[in-house]
Amino acid sequence: MSIQPISIDVLIEKYAKDGERDPDVIFKRVAKGLAVVEDESIRSTIENRFLENMRNGAIGAGRIMSAAGTEIQATLINCFVQPVGDCIQGFDDDGYPGIYEALKQAAETMRRGGGVGYDFSRIRPKGAEVKGTASIASGPCSYINVFDQSCSTVESAGARRGAQMGVLRIDHPDIFEFITAKRTTGRWNNFNVSVGVSNLFMQAVHEDQVWELVHKAKPSASLLSEGAHQRADGLWVYKKVAAKEVWDTVMKSAYDFAEPGILFLDNINRENNLNYCENISSTNPCGEQPLPPYGCCDLGPIILPRFVKNPFGFSAEPSFDFEAFAESVKTQVRMLDNVLDVTYWPLPEQAAEARAKRRIGVGFTGLGDALVMLKLPYNEESARIIAAKIARVMRDAAYEASVELAKEKGAFPALDVEKYLGGNGFVSRLDSKLKDEIRQHGIRNSHLLSIAPTGTVSLAFADNASNGIEPAFSWMYRRKKRESDGSITEYAVEDHAWRVYRELGGNVDELPSYFISALEMAATDHIAMMQAVQPFIDTAISKTVNVPADYPYEDFKNLYEQAWRANLKGLATYRPNSILGSVLELPVDKPSETSVELPDVDPMRMVIESRPKGVLPAVAEKIEYWTQEGHKTLYLVVSFMSIPKDGVAEGVERAVEFFMPVGQNGESQQWITSSMRLLSLAARGGFLERALSDMRKVAWDRGAVRLGTFEKIDGTRMPLWHDSEVAAIAYAIQNIIQRRNGMSINDLSEIPVPSTSAPPVMAGKKCGECGAHAMIRKDGCDYCTQCGHIGSCG
Repeated sequence: MSIQPISIDVLIEKYAKDGERDPDVIFKRVAKGLAVVEDESIRSTIENRFLENMRNGAIGAGRIMSAAGTEIQATLINCFVQPVGDCIQGFDDDGYPGIYEALKQAAETMRRGGGVGYDFSRIRPKGAEVKGTASIASGPCSYINVFDQSCSTVESAGARRGAQMGVLRIDHPDIFEFITAKRTTGRWNNFNVSVGVSNLFMQAVHEDQVWELVHKAKPSASLLSEGAHQRADGLWVYKKVAAKEVWDTVMKSAYDFAEPGILFLDNINRENNLNYCENISSTNPCGEQPLPPYGCCDLGPIILPRFVKNPFGFSAEPSFDFEAFAESVKTQVRMLDNVLDVTYWPLPEQAAEARAKRRIGVGFTGLGDALVMLKLPYNEESARIIAAKIARVMRDAAYEASVELAKEKGAFPALDVEKYLGGNGFVSRLDSKLKDEIRQHGIRNSHLLSIAPTGTVSLAFADNASNGIEPAFSWMYRRKKRESDGSITEYAVEDHAWRVYRELGGNVDELPSYFISALEMAATDHIAMMQAVQPFIDTAISKTVNVPADYPYEDFKNLYEQAWRANLKGLATYRPNSILGSVLELPVDKPSETSVELPDVDPMRMVIESRPKGVLPAVAEKIEYWTQEGHKTLYLVVSFMSIPKDGVAEGVERAVEFFMPVGQNGESQQWITSSMRLLSLAARGGFLERALSDMRKVAWDRGAVRLGTFEKIDGTRMPLWHDSEVAAIAYAIQNIIQRRNGMSINDLSEIPVPSTSAPPVMAGKKCGECGAHAMIRKDGCDYCTQCGHIGSCG
């Protein structure tokens, strides 16, 4: 099949370097870059093996594909966990870096391209005594504000802002403030947040017990006078609350605000291969890698649809090629192990931690599509059986390959074989033969498996296969893109399995029942798939369970208890709702809020005293133009109201409001913001056309600006130049308004799109690309249901 436009766009924007325009060219760069640590006698052979494996579907995570084989001093590691101690500078009594030392280390990590997870539980709570300064502590939430602002100002390598995960234990005295912090608009925008939950707490909830909020730091005199006291174990009890009260606060915030997520810390540490030498209290930003201090995510997914033979059974019964998949996994282990020796490390502590334990994360992507191609509905037991078999084959192949690497290159230094094999966690479930091999030869990597969200990697290299462990979210959606000449290209972004079905002769207008998307199945079916696969994954699975807006609260709460009883390591959910923000669409049952009767005068020019109440329908568009300073990108949002005309109730739509969403590179250009406000006044004053015409005449001395095209007499189209940036933006706005009413001053042609319906636009947070309040959490990534933009995946 031909490469989809979305794949080309993402490939060039996110991963291509130095004129690269083809995936195979990137594969060659990465293979060469990761083979350099091999002995010279076998280097060429290993390079070719890496290259063929990538061609067959075993790719690296985003940082690997972007930076491997380049001269950029950026890390190939997607994410890290940064320890934070209970002091301001230096190191605390347990050797953890103080708050501002940790902040400095995290900033360097993000600058080099890595996302960061933190456990803030060590920081003393609000109201604790600070002896050194004879003052009172402000608590961890106040310092999370500082980390959040730091992330806003530190741009990661490759113009990628670092994702962050903040964790606080469920027994920390400031847990209520932490749980509810993101209810404040704009607070901790650069953080995902999760609560670290213990089995003891879950039992306390089940038995309706009192729960103590505790910390090792001594409370202030005022808190002691209110009943704070020290327990026999030395911890200070700041407050006693009902466990159910804490749990309900968590659940209501997750229900209404999609956060916090939940980490089941006892499940994480019980299953940890290295629980004899480390304790884990945090994860990377998407949750698929529980990590110790300075631990890293060295990830590489394998594209499962590539291993489906006879997809959909058009010529023979479909099957999965387990043998080829196992061989691919073995090569992937070696490639990811090499990453640890090739990568640039932001901090020496990270390098030391990685080399002592050599964690890697072989995973898969496209499970949902692979199951569809095997004619298995994702939400049925038959699909879970195959998924579990795929995960088991991946586990066994990875551990076998790591043993072979240990024979060749040595075991990881922190290995204590008897303790590694002697527990009752993950390693205990390996086959006896494999455990005997580890006992005799050691193993190269302490951990080998992780199922992460694949986000833009899937778009660029997997033909938009379903993300990670997820089912497909939609079979097709529309994406708008403004081209360099000012025209708008609108194309369909198609799911890989859906495309294959169509190419093989299937009728995409009448899809078989095994084409079931994420929004068409029960939430419990998502958890059941995680439960089937997790026993074969030595770290964790990143998955977001999307539920509809009308999902009952009591059922929602039960999802988390179900996840805990299933021995999962965490859970994140997303429920679209009006609290998170409304999409820029007019509710169909309230047309009166945005339509006004304006008789006897031209309704397009009549004065509107104030902005109509309610939500206005709007369009958000990306505008690209060229100045003497180079290429510039700007997003603008234009809101409309329906206007009666020529006896027709809703004859045309009148632009009444203009604004530039925040969070753009050009947000510091205050003149654009002020211009949009003035245009909004002109629009409601009835003289918008004149205002835009005047803007088109504005000139400056900084050279012409290129945006759009014009047609010569002979029919050829030529670039259109404007006398200023102001004039160019006015021209772009004129285009938006004309197109909204079925006309175009640029003669843009419509691009036919398949009739299959796209997923609904869903209420969510503001999209940083288009400005619509339609950014939801999908497959562990931020995803805009208005424009299709994929944001942070950690």
